[in-house]
Amino acid sequence: MNKREAILDVAADLLASEGRDAVSTRAVCKAAGVQAPILYRLFGDKQGLLDAVASRGLTSYLAEKRGMTPSGDPVEDLRRGWDLHVGFGLAEPALYSLIYGSPRPGAEPDGAKQAAEILAGLVHRVALAGRLRVPEQRAARVIHAAGRGTTLALIATPEPERDMDAARIVREAVINAITDPALTGFTRTGNDVVAGAITLRAALADVKVLSPSESRLLGDWLDRIIDG
Repeated sequence: MNKREAILDVAADLLASEGRDAVSTRAVCKAAGVQAPILYRLFGDKQGLLDAVASRGLTSYLAEKRGMTPSGDPVEDLRRGWDLHVGFGLAEPALYSLIYGSPRPGAEPDGAKQAAEILAGLVHRVALAGRLRVPEQRAARVIHAAGRGTTLALIATPEPERDMDAARIVREAVINAITDPALTGFTRTGNDVVAGAITLRAALADVKVLSPSESRLLGDWLDRIIDG
């Protein structure tokens, strides 16, 4: 095992057993049997070390989420993605709290960015299916915020007292707020027009009959319809 992996192993063990405050550079260097300059050369500082621990800890979760086999219902796949996220948080509470419990604007660990990209992909599939009520970026932000808040609230609750039914209610409320459950029939409403614009906006990159300038113009028009 190389020194980088040895340091990460020690830091991850300290995080899981004693919490974030226990992951000091002094404690990690002592347990890993390395000098502080080696740690700083590899990770920059303590925050760089914590970010590396976070990204490595997300590896199996990201692999599981990427490995989800798409079903015929992208909204159901979105629901499955939510459940995987909550399940990861409850299985790895210290790691989850490290990643999502102390947000630093513009300074997310790489693994968290990859998780956000996977979520964006799930939302994009809902948009392509004509089931999204709100713009893709807004939908992803809502799901991320609600999922993160729900998971942190569950982590903060003693396990015997956790109300998983309440967590499912939050999940369904969010999904119902951003998606259409089914086709609305033949009576077209303003919401249908917006949903259609969101669908076309999601597929615009695949439309090859338009020139780049025409695509940009159509995209601007669709954005105006979506934003109301």
